[in-house]
Amino acid sequence: MLNDIESVLITKEELEARVAEMGRMITEDFRDKDPIFVGVLKGCFIFMADLMRHVDIKCTMDFMAVSSYSGTSSTGAVKITKDLSEDIEGRHVIIVEDILDSGVTLSYLKQYLMVRRPASISIATLMDKPARRKADVYADYSCFEVPDAFVVGYGLDYDEHYRSLPYIGILKPEVYS
Repeated sequence: MLNDIESVLITKEELEARVAEMGRMITEDFRDKDPIFVGVLKGCFIFMADLMRHVDIKCTMDFMAVSSYSGTSSTGAVKITKDLSEDIEGRHVIIVEDILDSGVTLSYLKQYLMVRRPASISIATLMDKPARRKADVYADYSCFEVPDAFVVGYGLDYDEHYRSLPYIGILKPEVYS
């Protein structure tokens, strides 16, 4: 598996430092607001778990499973396979996503959740890949801007593999081509 990684893009130590910093920022911005963190499965699970350890405010969390990918590219068609369990009306929603890539999924998800009349919707993403953006959506909180490369690790996968890597690596093109 490690032979499939071309290079380490973000180290474990860099991840820990930036996620802790984001947690402090969110704590400051949402103090006394009781937000609900909405994790977008599966890729967010490690990032969200670590982020929540650095958020020091009253809050709740829920998860959605949303997909617009087939293999390595976005299909453009968003499918919700698990919806929220909690009511978000009047709540401050923080969508937690592993990577903001084309933006198609997050744009759809934000519009989908807006009809439920939350007080606000913010996006917190581990990585932002603006070179691939197709939809007009931006992260309110982002740990890293990354180049247009296929990244895995720290929850991100290729074909359900590599999620357990403790760093973000660039996958060798011959692995997915």
